[in-house]
Amino acid sequence: MNLMMLMEMAATADGDRVAVGSESHAITYRQFSTAAAALAGRLKACDARYLVVCDETSPALITALFGAAWAGVPYVPLNYRLTDADTADLAARTRPALALVGDGDPVGLGSTAGIETIERSDLLADLIGARAENEAGLVPTDHPAEVGPWPNDPDAIAVLLYTSGTTGPPKSAVLRHRHLVSYIFGVATLMSANSDEASLIAVPPYHVAGVAIMLSQLYVGRRIVFMPRFDPDGWIDLVLTERVTHAMVVPTMLARIVDALDRRGETITSLRGLSYGGGRTHPSVVERALELFPETDFVNAYGLTETSATVALLGPDDHRRAAAATAPEARARLASVGRAIPSVDISIRDGVGVEVEPGGAGEIWVRGQQVAGEYLQGGSRLDGDGWFATRDSGYTDEDGYLYVLGRNDDIIIRGGENMSPGEIEDVLLSHDWVRDAAAVGVPSRQWGEEVAVFVVASEPAPTPSELRDLVRSRLRSSRVPSRVVFVDELPYNETGKILRRVLRDRLTDLSEGHDQDLPRS
Repeated sequence: MNLMMLMEMAATADGDRVAVGSESHAITYRQFSTAAAALAGRLKACDARYLVVCDETSPALITALFGAAWAGVPYVPLNYRLTDADTADLAARTRPALALVGDGDPVGLGSTAGIETIERSDLLADLIGARAENEAGLVPTDHPAEVGPWPNDPDAIAVLLYTSGTTGPPKSAVLRHRHLVSYIFGVATLMSANSDEASLIAVPPYHVAGVAIMLSQLYVGRRIVFMPRFDPDGWIDLVLTERVTHAMVVPTMLARIVDALDRRGETITSLRGLSYGGGRTHPSVVERALELFPETDFVNAYGLTETSATVALLGPDDHRRAAAATAPEARARLASVGRAIPSVDISIRDGVGVEVEPGGAGEIWVRGQQVAGEYLQGGSRLDGDGWFATRDSGYTDEDGYLYVLGRNDDIIIRGGENMSPGEIEDVLLSHDWVRDAAAVGVPSRQWGEEVAVFVVASEPAPTPSELRDLVRSRLRSSRVPSRVVFVDELPYNETGKILRRVLRDRLTDLSEGHDQDLPRS
């Protein structure tokens, strides 16, 4: 079992189908297979034990992902938005390596001992050469002698991904070939897409969604259009000009797309499927998106790096039923991430590991063939029965729909009472003039922790007293924030998750007192 199986199956089924690019500058499955073989040969020639990627999204990533699999070395995408020093530090953990970098090696990885670099343009040239040669394709018996067949060890490491580090330093999560192949077999069907379908990939390449969506879209046979750097207007234009039928975005992207469509006075009817996930999405954003994409099937996906991506889905019919409902409890399902996919089990457990009844909050545990739950430094975190503790808090309703409340590390504990930041944020976001909000715990001598909120407001901005009264009217008095801080924007990572540790650090830098309006930039 190897990721190259997926490429070979697709190339065998329809090698001349367009895999990536515009229809006028297309690259086929067979040509990608040829380019992957060339990269595998280079990896073996330089004795690299890893393929590091520090570059923007482009067709070169697919060559890198499958070339690494063919050579039997892990694919290691790095966050190129980090400082050069931080990026070099992560790269230094994986040596000796061949590194795919942007043209000119902007981060300077080539100067790191034990790392040889190859520029994006070189890999793209291999693809162009494969297209020009119009080769008949490679099958296992025709592998070049210097490359040979790919290894077939399901337990070999396929991908190393550094977690987002929202609550601490990033960890290197291990995804083996069997995990990723099991995930694809569980959610996708080989060449099931029509030849006119195209998928727009705008998520960062160093996130698990970036890896999973490349694999799944190639496997189903959907032409991939890459967007190196997300911009809401550019995203809308690409959907229209490239006749994109499917796309995946993170919550912050979806909110910005909705705002851009409202500003442009447009709706989009050509998109058939739009999935979103990676963080909490406010129901009001989803409700407006459903109006602006009236013909689109919406999917909310929940997953983690350690689970090879998606473990639960809120499907198109769920979205339609919730949007059309008049009862508040039925509409509230838009805040759910849906039910477990067929190949995964989900359990909600209390602090001592006992499963709780529906409606009871606890930690989300998951189990399935795609669940890795392993770190390069810390080993496996699976229990004896294969369950992985996600460190996310949530609950399920009577119908099995999962609601994610947030990271356990984000839970605010006031006087021994646990409270989710999400419930406080949802109330604040119901205010007409609150554009964004985040709640964090602030140390308190009396209560251990109290609630502090950061608020992004429109004019006329609400007063702190007004926001406290709003929370008090909807929730228990313990949820009322002791401190309200107005800011221009909240810190998010590239996958749409609030960096609460950054907000906590900012609280320590503010002057004493409960409320503050920070200087506007």
